[in-house]
Amino acid sequence: MASLFKRTKRKNEPYTIQYTDHRGRRRTVQGFTDKGLTEQLAAKLETEARLRHTGLVDVDQERFVEQKLLPIADHLAAFEESLTDNTPKHVQLTMGRVRRIVAGCDTEKLADIDAEAVQSFLRSLRKTENIGHRTYNHYLQAADAFLNWCVATKRLLVNPLIGIARLNTEVDVRRKRRALTADEVSKLVSAARQSGVRVQRFTGEQRARIYLLSYMTGLRKGEIASLTPRSFNLNAAPPTLTVEAIASKHRRKDVLPLHPDLVVMLRDWLEGIGPSEKLFPKLDRRKTWFMVQKDLERAGIPYETEGGVADFHAAGRHTHITELFRNGATLTEAKEPGSGWDCAQQEWSLRDR
Repeated sequence: MASLFKRTKRKNEPYTIQYTDHRGRRRTVQGFTDKGLTEQLAAKLETEARLRHTGLVDVDQERFVEQKLLPIADHLAAFEESLTDNTPKHVQLTMGRVRRIVAGCDTEKLADIDAEAVQSFLRSLRKTENIGHRTYNHYLQAADAFLNWCVATKRLLVNPLIGIARLNTEVDVRRKRRALTADEVSKLVSAARQSGVRVQRFTGEQRARIYLLSYMTGLRKGEIASLTPRSFNLNAAPPTLTVEAIASKHRRKDVLPLHPDLVVMLRDWLEGIGPSEKLFPKLDRRKTWFMVQKDLERAGIPYETEGGVADFHAAGRHTHITELFRNGATLTEAKEPGSGWDCAQQEWSLRDR
């Protein structure tokens, strides 16, 4: 039975209600200055507690309703906090895309999220900003990540965007890349070393090493930027390179076997560098495409042809994977870091290293 009382004898002091909730816990709630209204509130609280206790009211369902009516900004802040184990760039991109969809759909609460509205907004972006299929899918992927998190944290029963199809990126290639030949990679490396100038704050020798690492390992720019001497175990059998999960695109630790020629070069490159020092500081913030463009010009190799552009990703990772295919690796092997390495190790030539 609920009890009513006043804490002081002041005339305008509201009544205090104490009652037992559906879990058997004693609760204290402030009532009104009017005793009759306070008695009605106390009766309502006791009735709701009894209905929850007997199962006539679904407590979990009530929680979902409460969560859906909270300001969506509260949920976005909590979601952003959950992403802190990822790279700052990943957090920035994900939150930027989610917040843009939320703003574009005039969403104030979780309950306002509607698949048709999201699809309509993304279609409008395709028209007004000419975003490609890949970018469209990235926006959907970010929204899905947020809403799946809402389901996992019991803010939503289901993801309202389930069923929205991704666009086919194969029919909308905005930036076609072309792989370089081994001879062109060799010329690119030599041109960088012989340039005698800095590009994006890296010397010619540093750029040459970056190109070689990308070409011989297939690592992306951000992964190369994360490397320190601790990333390498040159005395293992075979020698390996480890990319930590936080730097990997797949958010997992990758251990790659190293090409024998690269091991020889690394023993020289790592000399004098502290165990935790980055090999190429702030590489992830530099315009690597510009570096490659300038060094290709010096080598007399066109940056862009009918086959596509030869930017940093193309000259390194794309060329690396193409070499694996040329030397017998399967699609599955080429996708997995290091797994197709033995198919090509005897074929790759770096005569001008």
